[in-house]
Amino acid sequence: MNSALKDLLGSVPGVAGIYSAVRPGRPRTRYNLEQLAERLPAAVQDTRDCMRQVKSRTRLLLFATLHYWIEQAAIVGLALRGLGYDVEIAFLPYSSWEKEINAFDLRRQDLYTRRVLAPLHGLIRVVSLLERGSSGELPKSLEDVVVSQSQYDSMYSLQNEQVDPASALYQLRLERNRAAMLEALGLLQAEKPDAVLIPNGLVTELGIFYQAASYLNVPTITYEFNDQREQVWLAQNEIVMHQNTDALWKARHGELLTGTQRDKIAALEQARSSATTYGKGTRQWQDAGAEGGVRIRRALDLDARPVVLLPTNVLVDILTLGRHVFASSMAEWLEATVRYFISRPQVQLVVRVHPGERLVKGTSMMDVVQGVVKGGAENIHVVGASDKINTYDIVDLAGLGLVYTTTVGMEMAMRGVPVIVAGETHYRGRGFTKDPSTWEEYVGMLDESLTEITSCRLTRKQVDTAWNYAYRFFFEYPFDFPWRLMHFWKDMDTWPIRRVLSDEGRKAFGSTFRHLAGEPISW
Repeated sequence: MNSALKDLLGSVPGVAGIYSAVRPGRPRTRYNLEQLAERLPAAVQDTRDCMRQVKSRTRLLLFATLHYWIEQAAIVGLALRGLGYDVEIAFLPYSSWEKEINAFDLRRQDLYTRRVLAPLHGLIRVVSLLERGSSGELPKSLEDVVVSQSQYDSMYSLQNEQVDPASALYQLRLERNRAAMLEALGLLQAEKPDAVLIPNGLVTELGIFYQAASYLNVPTITYEFNDQREQVWLAQNEIVMHQNTDALWKARHGELLTGTQRDKIAALEQARSSATTYGKGTRQWQDAGAEGGVRIRRALDLDARPVVLLPTNVLVDILTLGRHVFASSMAEWLEATVRYFISRPQVQLVVRVHPGERLVKGTSMMDVVQGVVKGGAENIHVVGASDKINTYDIVDLAGLGLVYTTTVGMEMAMRGVPVIVAGETHYRGRGFTKDPSTWEEYVGMLDESLTEITSCRLTRKQVDTAWNYAYRFFFEYPFDFPWRLMHFWKDMDTWPIRRVLSDEGRKAFGSTFRHLAGEPISW
């Protein structure tokens, strides 16, 4: 059946329902809830068995789109219901935020989702935003939000800071985001939940739902995951991907690390700077083991002149979206910085392209640098994403670090290297970095730093502050939580609903679930 015919059939009321009744299996698309369908009945029974007397009638609304977030919403919703909260799940049945889908397949995915979620009946209310089909005009302020969100979505999808308003992708995001905003406003105004729980909160319809709730002054909780199992990031009434650690740092900045805490962050830093894993994570932060500064100096053809290290982010990564301070884009900042150093041959600039670029399809920072250098700048060195070079070996050579939002900037400060931060990163303004707000301030800090690059290191107090902050960020900012999005069902094998709702599980994760339900976070 071709796409045009499916669009026609999908526009005829009831046709998709009749087809799904005759052929009730999973639609032949990437949209897959089969593991949820297999496990949900048992999880529902476990919830019923483990429910205790209701202690809270807080009304929570969970929103999800894309099948993997819907899977998690169902299980998280059950855990919250088992803890006594009144839970509703709203969903949009998309399998991709960047690809068109015909009306017939979309309708079938919607019906399929409702069938899979049917065992929740009696415990959790389920509503499809697709079925609501809200229409109308948006206030000017929210129309502007839809436009900005669609630009973000396009940047995020293409890993490119330049958005073509005429592109099919941008027009798709504009259409879906406008529809999602209308649907979210209608649902929130009708249901009036006490709080809304949304994954991510920054991109796609997830970001739109967050903005709709914020517009209506409905309390929001957003969440995302780091690279460690059994951990989650949380934010209340803000976007979790902005990683706002202000309250945590206000509470902790005056405390000194204990010996045990210092050893813990040292062990993590050792893992991050070598090709090893840490704790319950599977990620290796480096592709190559440490070789030492002397060997790396030879490998990169560096001479005795001072070295400035600029480790890049992946362009328009989820943690760089909207993080501009004085530059209009990360690429613009990089271009201007390379031009600055071309005219200062007394120092060597090493641009370390983020290894994650190997996995993305957008503009490479390598191309940005080469576009400025044009093959002729002997003091500019670029380490490619695939080069087997350990970033931390270069840190050992550096007299100055320049960063946008990468965590390597914080780690350079932990090693005593002065760092200038150009983007709105979570460790900006914590007392151990230089934080310009304008181009003039940035150039002035560069000029000053280069005059003292061979002699100036951070003070002991600044280094201790960097270590203190790093410990808080890595070990206190995340909350204990049983199920990451990646390897979700493996985590469910370890922490089934019955175990999470047991005394053991409530002790381990109870406070996190209370924060997910809107209980204020107190550091």
